[in-house]
Amino acid sequence: MASAGGSDTHVRIEDRDGVRHVVLDRPAKKNAITRAMYSAAADAFEAAASDDAIGAVLLRGEGGCFTAGNDLADFLEGPPPDDGVPVVRFLDAVAACPKPVVAAVEGLAIGIGTTILLHCDLVFAAPDARLRTPFADLGLVPEAASSVLLPRRVGQARAARLLLAGEMIDGTTAEAWGLVGQLVPAADLVPAATAAAAALAAKPRKAMLASKALMRPDVAEVLAVMRREFAAFREGLRSEEAKAAFAAFLSRGKA
Repeated sequence: MASAGGSDTHVRIEDRDGVRHVVLDRPAKKNAITRAMYSAAADAFEAAASDDAIGAVLLRGEGGCFTAGNDLADFLEGPPPDDGVPVVRFLDAVAACPKPVVAAVEGLAIGIGTTILLHCDLVFAAPDARLRTPFADLGLVPEAASSVLLPRRVGQARAARLLLAGEMIDGTTAEAWGLVGQLVPAADLVPAATAAAAALAAKPRKAMLASKALMRPDVAEVLAVMRREFAAFREGLRSEEAKAAFAAFLSRGKA
């Protein structure tokens, strides 16, 4: 069963076997996420939260790539992150999702493509997936509560290598650090993640929801961290160094 989304938003949303599949489907742009894509994905997660037919959500990208992160040209045309902006709605919806969230990561996982994994319960990745959070390089600060959740997950020193130095790591390293739960060959990645999501959806629902709620960080705390990050993010967007970094990036894309 297909629901919201579609080719016009470059997000495919399908429900089967109790799993909502949210697929970023813009492979020609390495699944760089536009405001329309964030809005469609947010709608899908928000609806899944209250849909009794949905027991789990699977997030992945099409075309051998998870996501290259924000579509910067589209991002800069919109208002800065604040309540109600599509990217904020999407992050809030994933962070607060009461159903198990499974991610399948191959190819690039840049920026939000890495930080969103902190809100997923099972993360499958190809060994050669490439994860990077280049916020500081763009004159910005981390988002998705990664400033708090990433040091908790991988340790302060490793988090600094990602969030401050902007290092790129592969799937094998991400698994060793605990950012990825299981490595799977790229050819088997989507089937493995799909099977895992279906297995979670088939388990006793009340026990699954209660178990996730007990295991995950306090949602109110996470959302409060996001709001502090977004305030700093907005300040960063107005800075001269961010404007210069964005201009340099966009000019490289036109070369």
